[in-house]
Amino acid sequence: MKRVVDIVGATAFFIFLGPLYVGVAIAVFVGMGRPVHFGQPRRGEGGRAFRFYKFRSMPLDADHILQRHLDQNDNARRHWQRYQKLENDPRVTPLGRLIRRLSLDELPQFWNVLKGDMSLVGPRPCMVRQRSLYGEHWPHYCAVRPGITGLWQVSGRNRLTFAERAALDARYVAGWSLGLDFRILAKTVRAVASGDGSH
Repeated sequence: MKRVVDIVGATAFFIFLGPLYVGVAIAVFVGMGRPVHFGQPRRGEGGRAFRFYKFRSMPLDADHILQRHLDQNDNARRHWQRYQKLENDPRVTPLGRLIRRLSLDELPQFWNVLKGDMSLVGPRPCMVRQRSLYGEHWPHYCAVRPGITGLWQVSGRNRLTFAERAALDARYVAGWSLGLDFRILAKTVRAVASGDGSH
């Protein structure tokens, strides 16, 4: 049933909001050029790697920009180690900040859902280099497909530490139900509309 909901939901997105997807793609192309999409290997169900997609919000040399910023800023380095995110990320372009604030950068993940790599709701796809940060929660994470949204995204989003996010992902898996998925989806709409905790 969860997979049926995923297929129906992702298909409905492209049918009804396809023009929004195309509009964001054009904006990224005009504002930053090619490529429009950002692809990155992530870990999913069973710990298997898959190609994860977002609309690009950073320049092509983003990794070097981040490393240089962390090398020169002790506070930023400590914040990154705790949250794996930065509130004022120097890599993100002005257009990138806008589409991130509106969560529009996440739209290409509906392709991942249709392909079967992801679900509408689940743990956040893990970057390959972050595997060790999940600790005891890793078996829970590997038990299901990762999601576009999840429990931690509606429980504080980027205000939570990485450890808190991992614990909420594990809690979601342990207590999963279809009803919980629908509640999270409803809360996600409200969180995105308000921009709560996004950066």
